[in-house]
Amino acid sequence: MTTTTIEPAMTMAEILERIPSAQRALFQRYHVGGCSSCAFQPTDTLEQVCKEHNILDVNEVVQYLERAGEVDAKMTVEPTVVKGWLDAGETLRFIDVREPHEIQLGRVPEAEPMDYTNSQSYMELPKDTKLVFLCKDGARSLDVGAYFVGHKFTNVSSVKGGVDAWRAQVDPTVPAYDIED
Repeated sequence: MTTTTIEPAMTMAEILERIPSAQRALFQRYHVGGCSSCAFQPTDTLEQVCKEHNILDVNEVVQYLERAGEVDAKMTVEPTVVKGWLDAGETLRFIDVREPHEIQLGRVPEAEPMDYTNSQSYMELPKDTKLVFLCKDGARSLDVGAYFVGHKFTNVSSVKGGVDAWRAQVDPTVPAYDIED
């Protein structure tokens, strides 16, 4: 496995360019960068971020960020595995985090749309609730999963490849669609 070298004096923008999953990893482990109360600026150095958030060992953070891809890999799950859990009747919340207009374009019947109008209700779930997040391609659901892990949820997954993979591997009747960024 190849590691990406980062230094404490690098800006967060430089780190995120080298390690796209770094922000998720920071939030999961240190509760930094995932919400407005723990945000950082792209021009802040990693040293500054650690100091501002009372993280004493910046070298530990560097080592952790260099393994950030492993953190994402642990959270991702294949669509066929999720389908197996559903078919076996496992207790879980399968949550579609796409915007309502996207869900209308290609609904996954097994997944509940995330209720953004009452998003705090999810934080009230038991911290060991099995949460499986789904989005268009697997990126947003990783972000949402990291947010929940950062809030001490212990059983969080993101569907690898999102709805696109779900359609290809589980249910070809889910309509394909494109969205503009």
